[in-house]
Amino acid sequence: MTTFFKLRDVFKARSIVYKHIIRTPLRYSRKLSRIFGSNIYLKLENLQITRSFKVRGGVYYISNKLDEALKKGVITASTGNHAQSIAYAASIHGARAVIVMPHNVSKVKIDALKDLGAEIIFYGRIFEEAREYAEKIAQEKGMLYVHPVNEPLLYPGVATMHLENIEDLPDVDVIINPIGGGSGASGAVVVAKNVDPEIKVFGVQAEGASSFYLSWREKKLVSTGRAETIAEGLATAKAYELPFNILKDKIDDIVLVSDEEIINAIRLLIETEGLIAEPSGAASLAALNKLKDKIQGKKTIVMVTGGNIDFEKLMSWISR
Repeated sequence: MTTFFKLRDVFKARSIVYKHIIRTPLRYSRKLSRIFGSNIYLKLENLQITRSFKVRGGVYYISNKLDEALKKGVITASTGNHAQSIAYAASIHGARAVIVMPHNVSKVKIDALKDLGAEIIFYGRIFEEAREYAEKIAQEKGMLYVHPVNEPLLYPGVATMHLENIEDLPDVDVIINPIGGGSGASGAVVVAKNVDPEIKVFGVQAEGASSFYLSWREKKLVSTGRAETIAEGLATAKAYELPFNILKDKIDDIVLVSDEEIINAIRLLIETEGLIAEPSGAASLAALNKLKDKIQGKKTIVMVTGGNIDFEKLMSWISR
Protein backbone atom coordinates (compact mmCIF):
# COMPACT_ATOMS: atom_id res chain seq x y z
CA MET A 1 0.00 0.00 0.00
CA THR A 2 1.17 3.52 -0.80
CA THR A 3 1.30 5.10 2.61
CA PHE A 4 2.05 8.72 1.79
CA PHE A 5 0.94 11.32 -0.69
CA LYS A 6 2.84 14.50 -1.46
CA LEU A 7 1.96 18.16 -1.60
CA ARG A 8 2.31 18.08 -5.38
CA ASP A 9 -0.44 15.42 -5.46
CA VAL A 10 -2.79 17.82 -3.69
CA PHE A 11 -2.16 20.54 -6.28
CA LYS A 12 -2.85 17.99 -9.02
CA ALA A 13 -6.09 16.97 -7.30
CA ARG A 14 -7.25 20.57 -7.01
CA SER A 15 -7.30 21.07 -10.77
CA ILE A 16 -9.68 18.11 -11.00
CA VAL A 17 -11.98 18.51 -8.00
CA TYR A 18 -12.66 22.21 -8.58
CA LYS A 19 -14.63 21.25 -11.66
CA HIS A 20 -17.28 19.70 -9.43
CA ILE A 21 -17.07 21.23 -5.91
CA ILE A 22 -16.94 24.70 -4.38
CA ARG A 23 -14.16 26.51 -2.57
CA THR A 24 -15.52 26.90 0.95
CA PRO A 25 -15.06 30.04 3.05
CA LEU A 26 -12.75 30.52 6.00
CA ARG A 27 -14.64 32.77 8.42
CA TYR A 28 -13.20 34.69 11.34
CA SER A 29 -15.33 34.42 14.49
CA ARG A 30 -15.07 37.42 16.76
CA LYS A 31 -17.32 35.84 19.42
CA LEU A 32 -15.51 32.50 19.54
CA SER A 33 -12.16 34.29 19.57
CA ARG A 34 -13.22 36.21 22.64
CA ILE A 35 -14.54 33.08 24.39
CA PHE A 36 -11.40 30.99 23.84
CA GLY A 37 -8.69 33.65 23.91
CA SER A 38 -7.51 32.73 20.44
CA ASN A 39 -8.06 34.07 16.93
CA ILE A 40 -10.61 31.51 15.73
CA TYR A 41 -11.28 30.92 12.06
CA LEU A 42 -13.93 28.44 10.93
CA LYS A 43 -13.38 26.40 7.77
CA LEU A 44 -16.94 25.85 6.61
CA GLU A 45 -17.02 22.50 4.87
CA ASN A 46 -20.61 22.21 6.12
CA LEU A 47 -21.38 24.57 3.21
CA GLN A 48 -19.71 22.27 0.67
CA ILE A 49 -21.65 20.38 -2.01
CA THR A 50 -23.09 17.35 -0.13
CA ARG A 51 -22.45 19.44 3.04
CA SER A 52 -19.24 17.56 3.86
CA PHE A 53 -15.52 17.70 3.06
CA LYS A 54 -15.60 14.05 1.97
CA VAL A 55 -16.90 14.93 -1.49
CA ARG A 56 -13.46 16.23 -2.40
CA GLY A 57 -12.01 12.73 -2.07
CA GLY A 58 -14.82 10.98 -3.92
CA VAL A 59 -14.64 13.31 -6.90
CA TYR A 60 -10.89 12.82 -7.22
CA TYR A 61 -11.12 9.05 -6.83
CA ILE A 62 -13.85 8.53 -9.44
CA SER A 63 -12.09 10.87 -11.86
CA ASN A 64 -9.02 8.65 -11.64
CA LYS A 65 -10.98 5.39 -11.84
CA LEU A 66 -13.67 6.49 -14.27
CA ASP A 67 -13.32 3.75 -16.91
CA GLU A 68 -13.47 1.02 -14.29
CA ALA A 69 -16.34 2.70 -12.42
CA LEU A 70 -18.41 2.95 -15.59
CA LYS A 71 -17.69 -0.63 -16.54
CA LYS A 72 -18.15 -2.36 -13.19
CA GLY A 73 -20.09 0.04 -11.00
CA VAL A 74 -18.67 1.22 -7.70
CA ILE A 75 -19.39 0.03 -4.17
CA THR A 76 -18.31 1.36 -0.79
CA ALA A 77 -19.33 1.41 2.87
CA SER A 78 -20.02 4.49 4.93
CA THR A 79 -21.97 6.05 7.76
CA GLY A 80 -23.05 8.78 5.35
CA ASN A 81 -20.64 11.49 4.21
CA HIS A 82 -18.17 9.27 2.36
CA ALA A 83 -21.20 7.56 0.80
CA GLN A 84 -22.49 10.87 -0.53
CA SER A 85 -19.01 11.62 -1.81
CA ILE A 86 -18.91 8.49 -3.95
CA ALA A 87 -22.58 8.72 -4.95
CA TYR A 88 -22.21 12.34 -6.05
CA ALA A 89 -19.04 11.62 -8.02
CA ALA A 90 -20.63 8.59 -9.67
CA SER A 91 -23.76 10.55 -10.56
CA ILE A 92 -21.70 13.20 -12.36
CA HIS A 93 -20.37 10.58 -14.76
CA GLY A 94 -23.36 8.25 -14.92
CA ALA A 95 -21.76 5.35 -13.03
CA ARG A 96 -23.68 2.94 -10.80
CA ALA A 97 -23.09 3.45 -7.08
CA VAL A 98 -23.94 0.95 -4.34
CA ILE A 99 -23.59 2.00 -0.70
CA VAL A 100 -23.52 -0.35 2.29
CA MET A 101 -24.45 1.39 5.54
CA PRO A 102 -24.96 0.23 9.11
CA HIS A 103 -28.47 0.50 10.49
CA ASN A 104 -29.54 3.67 12.31
CA VAL A 105 -27.76 6.12 10.01
CA SER A 106 -29.31 9.60 9.92
CA LYS A 107 -32.35 9.90 7.68
CA VAL A 108 -30.99 13.08 6.12
CA LYS A 109 -27.99 11.15 4.81
CA ILE A 110 -30.14 8.30 3.51
CA ASP A 111 -32.43 10.75 1.70
CA ALA A 112 -29.43 12.52 0.18
CA LEU A 113 -28.10 9.23 -1.19
CA LYS A 114 -31.45 8.35 -2.72
CA ASP A 115 -31.57 11.78 -4.32
CA LEU A 116 -28.18 11.08 -5.91
CA GLY A 117 -29.47 7.82 -7.35
CA ALA A 118 -27.39 5.49 -5.20
CA GLU A 119 -28.50 1.98 -4.28
CA ILE A 120 -28.43 1.46 -0.51
CA ILE A 121 -27.88 -1.76 1.41
CA PHE A 122 -28.21 -1.72 5.21
CA TYR A 123 -26.01 -4.15 7.10
CA GLY A 124 -24.60 -4.40 10.63
CA ARG A 125 -24.58 -2.21 13.70
CA ILE A 126 -21.29 -0.37 13.15
CA PHE A 127 -19.24 0.89 10.23
CA GLU A 128 -16.75 -2.01 10.26
CA GLU A 129 -19.52 -4.59 9.81
CA ALA A 130 -20.89 -2.67 6.83
CA ARG A 131 -17.40 -2.34 5.36
CA GLU A 132 -16.73 -6.07 5.53
CA TYR A 133 -20.06 -6.80 3.85
CA ALA A 134 -19.32 -4.28 1.07
CA GLU A 135 -16.00 -6.01 0.43
CA LYS A 136 -17.79 -9.35 0.16
CA ILE A 137 -20.29 -8.01 -2.37
CA ALA A 138 -17.54 -6.35 -4.40
CA GLN A 139 -15.70 -9.65 -4.66
CA GLU A 140 -18.83 -11.64 -5.53
CA LYS A 141 -20.16 -9.15 -8.09
CA GLY A 142 -16.86 -7.94 -9.54
CA MET A 143 -17.56 -4.30 -8.63
CA LEU A 144 -15.02 -1.55 -8.09
CA TYR A 145 -14.57 -1.33 -4.33
CA VAL A 146 -13.58 1.90 -2.61
CA HIS A 147 -12.12 1.36 0.83
CA PRO A 148 -13.49 4.28 2.88
CA VAL A 149 -10.23 4.82 4.77
CA ASN A 150 -7.32 2.87 3.25
CA GLU A 151 -7.84 4.11 -0.33
CA PRO A 152 -4.87 6.38 -1.17
CA LEU A 153 -6.65 8.17 -4.04
CA LEU A 154 -9.15 9.75 -1.63
CA TYR A 155 -6.50 11.67 0.27
CA PRO A 156 -5.15 14.24 -2.22
CA GLY A 157 -8.71 15.35 -3.00
CA VAL A 158 -9.62 15.72 0.68
CA ALA A 159 -6.41 17.67 1.32
CA THR A 160 -7.41 20.43 -1.10
CA MET A 161 -9.41 22.01 1.74
CA HIS A 162 -6.14 22.57 3.58
CA LEU A 163 -4.55 24.22 0.55
CA GLU A 164 -7.40 26.71 0.80
CA ASN A 165 -6.65 27.19 4.49
CA ILE A 166 -3.03 28.10 3.83
CA GLU A 167 -3.96 30.40 0.96
CA ASP A 168 -6.60 32.20 3.02
CA LEU A 169 -4.57 32.36 6.26
CA PRO A 170 -0.86 31.98 5.41
CA ASP A 171 0.24 32.76 8.97
CA VAL A 172 -2.00 30.16 10.62
CA ASP A 173 -0.54 28.69 13.84
CA VAL A 174 -2.92 25.80 14.59
CA ILE A 175 -5.30 23.58 12.62
CA ILE A 176 -7.83 21.41 14.49
CA ASN A 177 -9.36 18.53 12.52
CA PRO A 178 -11.66 15.71 13.68
CA ILE A 179 -10.54 12.12 13.13
CA GLY A 180 -12.93 9.39 12.09
CA GLY A 181 -10.97 7.42 9.54
CA GLY A 182 -8.29 10.09 9.38
CA SER A 183 -8.20 11.46 5.83
CA GLY A 184 -8.94 15.04 6.87
CA ALA A 185 -6.24 15.18 9.53
CA SER A 186 -3.82 13.46 7.13
CA GLY A 187 -4.45 16.21 4.61
CA ALA A 188 -3.76 18.80 7.29
CA VAL A 189 -0.32 17.43 8.18
CA VAL A 190 0.77 16.84 4.59
CA VAL A 191 -0.17 20.35 3.50
CA ALA A 192 0.58 22.36 6.63
CA LYS A 193 3.81 20.65 7.67
CA ASN A 194 5.22 21.00 4.15
CA VAL A 195 4.45 24.70 4.20
CA ASP A 196 5.82 25.22 7.72
CA PRO A 197 6.72 22.43 10.16
CA GLU A 198 5.92 24.82 13.02
CA ILE A 199 2.18 24.79 12.21
CA LYS A 200 0.50 22.64 14.84
CA VAL A 201 -2.11 20.08 13.81
CA PHE A 202 -4.40 18.72 16.51
CA GLY A 203 -6.82 15.83 16.02
CA VAL A 204 -10.13 15.17 17.78
CA GLN A 205 -11.86 11.84 18.40
CA ALA A 206 -15.04 10.85 20.18
CA GLU A 207 -14.58 9.25 23.61
CA GLY A 208 -16.80 6.36 22.54
CA ALA A 209 -14.77 5.68 19.38
CA SER A 210 -11.17 6.19 20.44
CA SER A 211 -9.25 3.55 18.47
CA PHE A 212 -7.10 6.04 16.58
CA TYR A 213 -6.30 7.99 19.74
CA LEU A 214 -5.20 4.79 21.47
CA SER A 215 -3.20 3.69 18.43
CA TRP A 216 -1.38 7.01 18.35
CA ARG A 217 -0.57 6.83 22.07
CA GLU A 218 0.56 3.21 21.94
CA LYS A 219 2.33 3.60 18.57
CA LYS A 220 0.58 0.57 17.08
CA LEU A 221 -2.76 -0.16 15.47
CA VAL A 222 -5.49 -0.69 18.07
CA SER A 223 -9.04 -1.93 17.60
CA THR A 224 -11.51 -1.38 20.41
CA GLY A 225 -14.39 -2.97 18.52
CA ARG A 226 -16.49 -0.15 19.95
CA ALA A 227 -18.06 2.91 18.33
CA GLU A 228 -20.53 4.43 20.76
CA THR A 229 -21.08 8.06 19.86
CA ILE A 230 -23.70 10.31 18.30
CA ALA A 231 -21.02 11.47 15.85
CA GLU A 232 -21.58 9.09 12.94
CA GLY A 233 -18.58 10.44 11.05
CA LEU A 234 -16.30 9.56 13.97
CA ALA A 235 -17.86 6.16 14.71
CA THR A 236 -15.00 3.87 13.72
CA ALA A 237 -14.16 0.91 15.94
CA LYS A 238 -10.58 0.45 14.73
CA ALA A 239 -7.66 2.43 13.41
CA TYR A 240 -6.50 1.96 9.83
CA GLU A 241 -3.04 1.53 8.38
CA LEU A 242 -2.92 4.35 5.85
CA PRO A 243 -3.89 7.33 8.03
CA PHE A 244 -2.01 5.87 10.98
CA ASN A 245 1.23 5.76 8.99
CA ILE A 246 0.73 9.33 7.82
CA LEU A 247 -0.22 10.79 11.19
CA LYS A 248 1.69 8.79 13.80
CA ASP A 249 4.82 10.97 13.72
CA LYS A 250 3.35 14.19 12.37
CA ILE A 251 0.21 15.08 14.29
CA ASP A 252 0.99 17.18 17.35
CA ASP A 253 -1.78 16.04 19.67
CA ILE A 254 -5.12 14.21 19.74
CA VAL A 255 -7.85 14.88 22.29
CA LEU A 256 -11.07 13.06 23.10
CA VAL A 257 -14.47 14.73 23.41
CA SER A 258 -17.70 13.43 24.90
CA ASP A 259 -21.07 13.43 23.20
CA GLU A 260 -22.19 16.08 25.68
CA GLU A 261 -19.28 18.31 24.69
CA ILE A 262 -20.15 17.80 21.02
CA ILE A 263 -23.77 18.79 21.62
CA ASN A 264 -22.61 21.89 23.48
CA ALA A 265 -20.42 22.74 20.49
CA ILE A 266 -23.34 22.34 18.07
CA ARG A 267 -25.36 24.71 20.25
CA LEU A 268 -22.48 27.17 20.55
CA LEU A 269 -21.99 27.29 16.78
CA ILE A 270 -25.66 28.12 16.28
CA GLU A 271 -25.64 30.76 19.02
CA THR A 272 -22.46 32.51 17.92
CA GLU A 273 -22.42 32.09 14.14
CA GLY A 274 -25.90 30.92 13.11
CA LEU A 275 -24.33 27.82 11.55
CA ILE A 276 -25.42 24.19 11.73
CA ALA A 277 -22.93 21.33 12.03
CA GLU A 278 -23.48 17.63 12.47
CA PRO A 279 -21.82 16.05 15.53
CA SER A 280 -18.61 15.02 13.74
CA GLY A 281 -18.53 18.44 12.07
CA ALA A 282 -18.63 20.16 15.46
CA ALA A 283 -16.01 17.96 17.13
CA SER A 284 -13.13 20.37 16.55
CA LEU A 285 -15.07 23.15 18.21
CA ALA A 286 -15.88 20.79 21.08
CA ALA A 287 -12.15 20.32 21.66
CA LEU A 288 -11.34 24.00 22.15
CA ASN A 289 -11.78 23.95 25.92
CA LYS A 290 -9.29 21.09 26.24
CA LEU A 291 -6.84 22.80 23.90
CA LYS A 292 -7.32 26.27 25.34
CA ASP A 293 -3.83 26.56 26.82
CA LYS A 294 -2.22 25.45 23.53
CA ILE A 295 -4.07 27.94 21.33
CA GLN A 296 -3.89 31.06 23.50
CA GLY A 297 -3.20 34.04 21.25
CA LYS A 298 -2.75 31.77 18.22
CA LYS A 299 -4.38 31.98 14.81
CA THR A 300 -6.42 28.80 14.92
CA ILE A 301 -8.41 27.13 12.14
CA VAL A 302 -11.30 25.02 13.40
CA MET A 303 -12.49 22.56 10.77
CA VAL A 304 -16.30 22.44 10.57
CA THR A 305 -16.29 19.32 8.46
CA GLY A 306 -19.98 18.53 7.90
CA GLY A 307 -23.54 19.70 8.24
CA ASN A 308 -25.71 16.66 7.53
CA ILE A 309 -27.96 16.40 10.55
CA ASP A 310 -31.55 15.28 11.10
CA PHE A 311 -33.74 18.20 12.15
CA GLU A 312 -35.46 16.17 14.87
CA LYS A 313 -32.15 15.12 16.40
CA LEU A 314 -30.82 18.65 16.20
CA MET A 315 -33.83 20.03 18.04
CA SER A 316 -33.69 17.37 20.74
CA TRP A 317 -29.98 17.96 21.35
CA ILE A 318 -29.95 21.75 21.45
CA SER A 319 -33.05 21.91 23.64
CA ARG A 320 -31.44 19.93 26.47
